[in-house]
Amino acid sequence: MGLQNEKIAALSFVTADLNYLAPSADRPRNYTFEPPSGEPRSNIVPEPHRLPIHDIRPISETISLDREGFALIRQKSVVNDFYNEDEVKNVYYAEAERLIKAATGADRVFVFDHTVRKRVPGAADVRDGGPRQPVARVHVDHTERSGPQRVRDLIPDEADELLKGRVQIINLWRPIRGPLLDSPLAVCDARTVKSGELVASDLVYPNRIGETYSVKYNPDHQWFYVPGMTADEILLLKCFDSTTDGRARFAPHSAFADPTTPANAAPRESIELRTLVFHKS
Repeated sequence: MGLQNEKIAALSFVTADLNYLAPSADRPRNYTFEPPSGEPRSNIVPEPHRLPIHDIRPISETISLDREGFALIRQKSVVNDFYNEDEVKNVYYAEAERLIKAATGADRVFVFDHTVRKRVPGAADVRDGGPRQPVARVHVDHTERSGPQRVRDLIPDEADELLKGRVQIINLWRPIRGPLLDSPLAVCDARTVKSGELVASDLVYPNRIGETYSVKYNPDHQWFYVPGMTADEILLLKCFDSTTDGRARFAPHSAFADPTTPANAAPRESIELRTLVFHKS
């Protein structure tokens, strides 16, 4: 169950399409590079559903990573240029470590990558070294299997010991320029998603196969966003949690076309940073 109906009813909202996974007998798959001859880049067929997406601001003080699977916080970055790889890695990564430690009480935070996105109308989302496109498909970045595997891939010498404690994967998402009016990010209350609605999907790289979750539609899902999000605001997203005690573990999310976006709105520019978050107990 998610937020109580009376709290939801009090929130303003927009109604927009969210692209879920259409039923298929095949295992969902996305290639991150030009696929073999005759293979499509993706066999995932979107199934759009028009849903209310509620304004999170009035309840931002009461939501949490462990309950809903996401949180809204404020932080003014000292980064001057988010398109500068060196500055992001040398300055922003350290900011993120401190921020997530404070937000979660973690013993250790390990930043393992980031993605800069800038929407170009009509462009495909390809990994060619330039800014990526927003992902307008309901998904979760990691799964029950791929979450622990990231620890083994990235910190192999310590993985066995680290995996004895609690491990989370938390994404830090923010606009590069605000207020963000174009292609905002919608997040789903993890408590409203049943485990059978999360479908393991292959993400094929040249040298490995990762795994994400695509998501089946359920009208009970509760969706939220931050209208006019500024560059000093951050959404923290829970993409994996090793705990199984009822705390949020996987929070689906998706970019969406906001019907209230002005025609002259600047295309979305954003950065997402991914972290492994460790607790000894």
